[in-house]
Amino acid sequence: MTTQINEQSASQIVKRQIQPPVNVRALAADFGVNVWESDLGSKISGKLFRDTEHGGSSGYSILINAKEPYVRRRFTVAHELAHFLLHREMVKRLGGLTEDIFYRADGLNGWQEMEANRLAAEILMPHALIKKFRSEGKTPLELAQLFEVSEPAMRIRLSLQEAPMNVR
Repeated sequence: MTTQINEQSASQIVKRQIQPPVNVRALAADFGVNVWESDLGSKISGKLFRDTEHGGSSGYSILINAKEPYVRRRFTVAHELAHFLLHREMVKRLGGLTEDIFYRADGLNGWQEMEANRLAAEILMPHALIKKFRSEGKTPLELAQLFEVSEPAMRIRLSLQEAPMNVR
C-alpha cells in the first residue's frame, strides 16, 4: 500500500518530527485544523468535520473522545488529520466523518481507512526516529512510552516494512 501526500504536506509533517513525541495537535494546527475534546460516548473515537464557526483556518475541526486513553486520543487526532490530508474531497462530499472505535466511517472504504491508519502511524512514529532509538537498544515498550503511543501500535509499526512517507 502506498500512502501519498504532496510535498508541501510532507514537509510540514517532517518539521514536527524532530524528536519524540510528535506534537500532533500542533501539527493539526499547522494545517489549519482545530482539535477539540468532548465525551462522545463509548462507540465514537473521533470526528473530522467542516466547522465554519470554530474550525481552524482550513474551516475544519477534529473532535476526539475525551473519555479514551491519552495514547488513543493522540492516534485519533493523527488518523483524522490523515483523512484531512488524503481524503479531503470525500470529506467535503460527505460533510464530515465520524469514526467508530474501530476507525470505520460511513462513506469510506476499508482501503481509505487503512491509508489513514498508515499515515497516522507514520506521523506519530516516523521511520527515522524509530530507527535511531531502535539502534540505541530501546525495547518496543520503551519506544511506545517515548513516542506516546500504545505498545501494540508500536509493535505493529516495528513489524511492518518501514518506509518513509511517499510524496507525490
